[in-house]
Amino acid sequence: MKILNAINCANPAGGGPIESILQAHTALKHLGHDSEIVCLDAPLSPWLATLPITTHPVGPAHSKYRYTSRYIPWLRAHASQYDCVLVHGIWLFPSSGAWRALRGSPTPYFIYTHGMLDPAFRSLFPWKHLQKQVVWRLVERRVVQDARALFFTCEEEKRLAEKSFSPATYRSAIVPYCIGNPPGEPGVQRNLFFETYPRLRGKRLILFLSRLHPKKGCDILLKAFATIAQDRPDLHLVMAGPDSIGWRGDLERMAQHLGVAEHVTWTGMLAGDLKWGAFRASDLFVLPSHQENFGIAVVEALACGVPVMISRRINIWREIEADGAGFIGEPDTASFAGLLQQWLSTDRETTHRHHDHARRCFEQRFQSSKAVANLLTVLKGLGVSGP
Repeated sequence: MKILNAINCANPAGGGPIESILQAHTALKHLGHDSEIVCLDAPLSPWLATLPITTHPVGPAHSKYRYTSRYIPWLRAHASQYDCVLVHGIWLFPSSGAWRALRGSPTPYFIYTHGMLDPAFRSLFPWKHLQKQVVWRLVERRVVQDARALFFTCEEEKRLAEKSFSPATYRSAIVPYCIGNPPGEPGVQRNLFFETYPRLRGKRLILFLSRLHPKKGCDILLKAFATIAQDRPDLHLVMAGPDSIGWRGDLERMAQHLGVAEHVTWTGMLAGDLKWGAFRASDLFVLPSHQENFGIAVVEALACGVPVMISRRINIWREIEADGAGFIGEPDTASFAGLLQQWLSTDRETTHRHHDHARRCFEQRFQSSKAVANLLTVLKGLGVSGP
């Protein structure tokens, strides 16, 4: 089978969707299948040279809508070379362009919604939601309804989408993200992290690894951490991730005001062995997001055997709670302060059990080999087969 992934941007710094594409590509190759990418990046974008997958950049894209005149002609000219097209996301030109290029053609397209139909956006971004209501009725509803199927990464995402935009009729399937086993040597990665941040040796580390953005609940975490850290010199919070909106200065001042600045290390974005070393060195991963479709970093923590503390707005919370792989709360300071206190008071035997459950949760639910097998089964069940 040969699969084409259509995505707005193939920059690995974009996180979840592109990371899943890359992980799926590796797993598909092992099974004798192939996958490629068409993206709206400019051909000379520096990250394209590092991708381990054939990529067709048809940009540069223009405006917030990410329009490029090369996308639809390219799809029409090359669609017959693929058994299907997986469109990643809606609301931007990759989805409507795929609809215009592929409707009525022998090559079916499927849409990963990537949480973009979550009703939480009504309250988080009310003005944007009103704009999307108009776009939905004019364009996206037909894009969705003409797809062979919509792919949701978990049951919670599917359930929430049904409460979002209407009227809409579509076929759907659960197709989780692909997350491979962490690469590299754990001991080497852990040592690299401590060599880079030597003052963290011997500390009990709580890791946040995501964008520094209000949606991610960074302020919630800082305030909750302050309730437990001031009389615990062994505790340390690692805030890892890119400062996507220039918020880090405000957060650092917040930590200073809360009296925990000396207990917090800001690393910026981590990648490669240094990122995996941060996971390996940590005792707990925390993400108090207000909305999260899947949470790649959450699953990466599980893959490293690190228990997670997340909000019920992260759509895989039910699976994690069922497996005893972490702590689940509401995205507010009081809830996470209570969860952190609960974690601190956990006895050593239960702590070891949490670590074991975290790894088992990853192996049974999220590992790429199982996710890709599920993807292939779903595609074949929906009429897609290779030559």
